[in-house]
Amino acid sequence: MASTPSPAQPRDQYATHAVTNQPPDLAPYDASEDTALLEGLRREGAGWAEKDVRRLGLRAGSAEAQEWAELANVHEPVLRTHDRYGNRVDEVDFHPSWHHLMRAAVAEGLAGAPWADERPGAHVARTAGGLVWGHTDAGHGCPTSMTYAAVPALRAQPDLAKVYEPLLTGREYEPELRVPTDKAGLLAGMGMTEKQGGSDVRTNTTTAWPTAEPGVYQLRGHKWFTSAPMCDVFLVLAQAPEGLSCFLVPRILPDGTRNTFRIQRLKDKLGNRSNASSEPEFDGTVAWLVGPEGRGVKTIIEMVNCTRLDCVMMSATLMRKTLVEAGHHVRHRSAFGARLIDQPLMRNVLADLALESEAATTLTLRLAGAADRAVRGDADEAAFRRIATAAGKYWVTKRGPAFTAEALECLGGNGYVEESGMPRHYREAPLLSIWEGSGNVNALDVLRALRREPATAQALFDELALAQGADARLDAAVTRLKDQLAAGSETGARRLVEQMALTLQASLLVRHAPAAVADAFCATRLGGDWGHAFGTLPESADLDAVMERALPDVR
Repeated sequence: MASTPSPAQPRDQYATHAVTNQPPDLAPYDASEDTALLEGLRREGAGWAEKDVRRLGLRAGSAEAQEWAELANVHEPVLRTHDRYGNRVDEVDFHPSWHHLMRAAVAEGLAGAPWADERPGAHVARTAGGLVWGHTDAGHGCPTSMTYAAVPALRAQPDLAKVYEPLLTGREYEPELRVPTDKAGLLAGMGMTEKQGGSDVRTNTTTAWPTAEPGVYQLRGHKWFTSAPMCDVFLVLAQAPEGLSCFLVPRILPDGTRNTFRIQRLKDKLGNRSNASSEPEFDGTVAWLVGPEGRGVKTIIEMVNCTRLDCVMMSATLMRKTLVEAGHHVRHRSAFGARLIDQPLMRNVLADLALESEAATTLTLRLAGAADRAVRGDADEAAFRRIATAAGKYWVTKRGPAFTAEALECLGGNGYVEESGMPRHYREAPLLSIWEGSGNVNALDVLRALRREPATAQALFDELALAQGADARLDAAVTRLKDQLAAGSETGARRLVEQMALTLQASLLVRHAPAAVADAFCATRLGGDWGHAFGTLPESADLDAVMERALPDVR
């Protein structure tokens, strides 16, 4: 007969599942505790928003908001094509957590609100808000970004803008499909790409033919990647009699009937799982012309500038989020007799990641500042924005997947399991280099801007000149960049744009970051004293100073 433990013996001495040497939950934490972000917010003219950004940072890092993010990704959106009676409805059902995230984002002004805010720095404040609220879930950033970007495009048609802009810039989230003008706030989506062309939208085959009512058309065609199909209105490209044109397509028509918007399926995506991306079919779909016929690309170009900025912002946010996760883990985990944070090689890895993160955040806020000043009429800033946003979008989003992979590795096997959240961030990272033009598209767009808009090159070098003489490696990089620009060929476009982005990041850090940060960045990214993976900073780098700035409680 098996013996039973004596009452004097504690049962837990036989337990095999005692948990030691594991970090506590990160949440709650302050997602706005980021020196580079707060400094950039003030520097770019939105210091007035710091209190709100800090408040939002605490909310983003709360246990409640982090749980919303997890649940919205576990319980993915579900397509419902028909109701119980057989009526076609084409709706997508979301978990309540998605709606909590959306309601908070819209209320905090992360959708169209800056266009209605006359304060200088309003667009910078929104970007900073995105950099902290993005610590929750990336998926719901898609509809808020598209809503933000739709406003300037819609202004190409003043009569439509007069009706819809006050609703797109509102702070009320009403997810139910109703007549748009009966709602307190609207969300906008986009229907640009098609299966035969992707980014080459000029090959679109969706057709638009005018009706008897001026400005009103009917569409017929199939879109390939239309995210957030539960938005209220969509900007859609289609071939009108005079060529590719932009149209406004509401889900619900003014008389309360449903517009033809047949959702064929939801995309089964690598990441961005909380957000629904769809393939809608148009067949007699009612649409209103936005801008002149045949000028569809020109009409949406301002939208592209806005969404590319958000791609940079979201990549920078993923970097910061995964850096914070990695830093938290290594502070509480020990191996081979010491905490991971105290081991020299781990410190090199984290310091290298911290450099990349600060450079991405600093560039993001500089681009937001340029956007804010450009929309207020600054021609020089508009030229800088045009070239720097495309270059930044190319480079920062390219760095995202490698960065998140390295941050995940800091957690070892703990980071490879879904419960850690790191796989979700890793899957999200590649989207941002694909959305709004993949790497080649962005690199070629930079070349196009340089050739067609000479003011863009001048604006870039005027910006770089602000740091002239402060670092010999930066000065040499600027000289190399000028030589590359003179030679500029399509074959070398990626190399050119990479050098452009790195030189711009270095110049910003030389001007605004502590010497230890700027020196380490210039030595590695410009001076070549670096390996081919993160964690290869030179012996001369002040790892402690770099890490203390990025993660103040590393000790």
